[in-house]
This record gives sequence, structure tokens and C-alpha cells, in this order.
Amino acid sequence: MSTVLRDAWKTLVPDLDSRHGPLPPLLLALTVVTGLVDAFSYLVLGHVFVANMTGNVVFMAFSLAGAEGFSLMASLMSLVSFVVGAVVGGRSANRFPDHRARLLLAATALEGVLVLAAYLSSELTADPPSTAVRYLLIVLLGLAMGGQNAAARRLGVPDLTTTVLTLTITGIAADGRLAGGTASKAGTRALSAIAMFLGALAGGLLIQNSDPALPLLIAVLALAALVAVAAFQVRSTRPWIA
Repeated sequence: MSTVLRDAWKTLVPDLDSRHGPLPPLLLALTVVTGLVDAFSYLVLGHVFVANMTGNVVFMAFSLAGAEGFSLMASLMSLVSFVVGAVVGGRSANRFPDHRARLLLAATALEGVLVLAAYLSSELTADPPSTAVRYLLIVLLGLAMGGQNAAARRLGVPDLTTTVLTLTITGIAADGRLAGGTASKAGTRALSAIAMFLGALAGGLLIQNSDPALPLLIAVLALAALVAVAAFQVRSTRPWIA
């Protein structure tokens, strides 16, 4: 347990001179954003994810099988938007191959603009949203999450993908002491799962008890904070940039 707690602490309060510098807590913040956004997409836009593409592939299969409550078009639109966002994010990442602060700045700024556009679109239209507005929100958020995923992949911090938890949770179990491992990185992996859970929980509570679009507003504020941190770090000469 002490090893797990020590690992978690190093993730939350990293050594700024280490290889990944301040990236671990920043990526945890992006994981919270994922939980907020997917809570909105699933609970407000119908049974569709904009970050969890595994879920959307399964939902498309359910829709084709005739299950009620699932939309083939919504899931397909989310998947396509995510892929386009990932392409744009990948091209952006290729512009900053040796400067992860600039990559983080570009990625979070673009994501913030897209999520802000989704928030404003949701607030300025009827509740519940019309089919056209629903698809617009799916596209905007799918683009945002695809770009975020591409950036996180290029930033390359182990076990902090910001959107995918299946392998992370598998690692906690398969690499743990019960499986004969050393429980290495269990703290980091657990924090990633907790961050997603907290984002989704906060999003769900806000949607059920307040303005359904509030999760998007909180996501925008979190992204704005990340943009500010990345902008401050752009001129840094610390190792995490290389």
C-alpha cells in the first residue's frame, strides 16, 4: 500500500526535472474533462459517447440488432468526428515533435474552443435539443475528444491516456502482487480511473440536479486553466519538453 500511495503522490506532485515534468497531473485534469464531457453526451444527447469509441462501436451493433434507445447515426457520427479530430490532433502534434508544452497548449486551446462552442450551442437552443442540434453537439465534442486523445498519445505519459481505462484497470490487476507482480504504477493507474469517475460523477450530478450544460462549462474552465499552465511553460527549458 505504501508503494501505491508513493506512486500516486509522485503523479500528483511530480518532480519538475523528471522526464515528464508537470504532465501527469495535467493529464489527470484532462481525464476529468473526459468524464464531464462523456456524462453530457451519454445523458443529454442519448446513448452515445464522444470519447469512448469502444462504447460507440458496441452501440452501433446494438442499433443494428434493433435494440431500443440507440442511434446508429449518432454513434457513427461520433466515431467519424472523433477520427477527424484525431487526424487534426496528430497533424498538430507533428508540428511540435520536440516541444510538448507547445503541443499541450495547441491541443487544449483547440479543445477548449470546441467545447465552448458546444456549451454555447446547448445553452442557446431548446431543451431537449433538436435532432440537428444534437448532431452538431456530437460533432463538436467528438472533434474535441479525438484531438485530446491524439495529443495525449503523442505526449506519451504511461498509463495516462485521458480516455481509455480498460488497459489501465487491467494493468492494476495483472501487474499487482496477487498476480505475482510488483504493483508498479498502481497509484498512477488508480488515479486515472478515479479522475474519470469523478468527472463523470460531477457531470451526472449537475445534469440531474441543475443545468444540463454545466458539465461543458466546467470542462471549458478546466481547459482554460490548462491553456494558461501550458502557455506559462512554453519557454521552459525543463526536460519534459524534449
